Amino acid sequence: MNTMEQVATAFTDLTQQPCAGVWFAPGRVNLIGEHTDYNDGFVMPFAIAQGATLAAGPRTDDSVQITSIDMDETHVIEARDLSPGSGGWQAYLAGVVWAMREAGHRVGGVDLTLASNVPIGAGLSSSAAIECAVVAALCDIFELDIEPIERAKLARVAENAYVGAPTGLLDQAASTLCEADAALFLDCRTFDSRQVPLPLSRHALEILVLDTNTPHSHVDGEYAERRASCDRAAELLGVQALRDVTDLDEALEALSDEVMKRRVRHVVTENERVLHAIEVAESGNLEELAPLLDASHTSMRDDFEITVETVDLAVETARAAGALGARMTGGGFGGCIIALCRAGSADGIGQHVAAAFEQKGFGAPDWFVATPQQGAHRLA
Repeated sequence: MNTMEQVATAFTDLTQQPCAGVWFAPGRVNLIGEHTDYNDGFVMPFAIAQGATLAAGPRTDDSVQITSIDMDETHVIEARDLSPGSGGWQAYLAGVVWAMREAGHRVGGVDLTLASNVPIGAGLSSSAAIECAVVAALCDIFELDIEPIERAKLARVAENAYVGAPTGLLDQAASTLCEADAALFLDCRTFDSRQVPLPLSRHALEILVLDTNTPHSHVDGEYAERRASCDRAAELLGVQALRDVTDLDEALEALSDEVMKRRVRHVVTENERVLHAIEVAESGNLEELAPLLDASHTSMRDDFEITVETVDLAVETARAAGALGARMTGGGFGGCIIALCRAGSADGIGQHVAAAFEQKGFGAPDWFVATPQQGAHRLA
């Protein structure tokens, strides 16, 4: 039984009714552009095959029944109890119902049955996949005509205001807007976007995604501290956001705090790397992405200070084992790396990283080859 059949069967077993449909939304890998989203900057993610599969159907009352096959749990939440700050994994689903109702959309009671194979805490956006699958389902069930970028914004409201994670729009936009064999260029101020060709197999390339199994969480002090530091720097520099810094040397001269200088340097140079990556991808010479990945990692390690020992070891080992370029991906403090590899070499590079981890006494990593996939859509 595949996952789609599994969630549909579980839905019927629980509710004694067939589901109205089954929806899927993917996790994502950010090719380049880290911690630029909440600075009104540029990002370039692509969707992966792993994602959230959701069976859903309307209820006759106004409550929300949420079931996780993976957790083997069911929660029924009354309409009056849908309130920000509600804890637990179910908040990622309930928060979407709340956010859509708060926005004025007519969303009634609903049954939601979920299965997800996005690794949790790996920086692959497991939460956004769940949120975007729920948005897609509710739009179809309640016949809501909402543009894709607005769907992503609603999912982000659930994450920011209901769950309490201060993330930007990158994750939800990727899970909603991405297309197969392409990365998504997103301007996080204007929300303009376009598909950037990423036909890896045509160029005999592949992308290794390696989970260091060093869990992280966005609902912690470090992520919030980085964001607050960027906001403060923008205020001191007299700009709306760090994306507006046009002369980096002048900006660094104007700041006295050395830590803040490093944060600003990362954001400004990372935005430049995203724009360069678009040029490289559209030129068709995908191997030239490699030095941009390397430079991005160095900046995250030295200027934004969001890498950890396992992540740095994974990147260094991947490069030494033949990766063309590698970087941490995601919010930091653990999670995954990506490596641009020649076709057929990714698994061997993963084995080298696993051996390096074993030698250091770290837990074993997991890895897979990622191919850019379609964003949120209905399966049945």
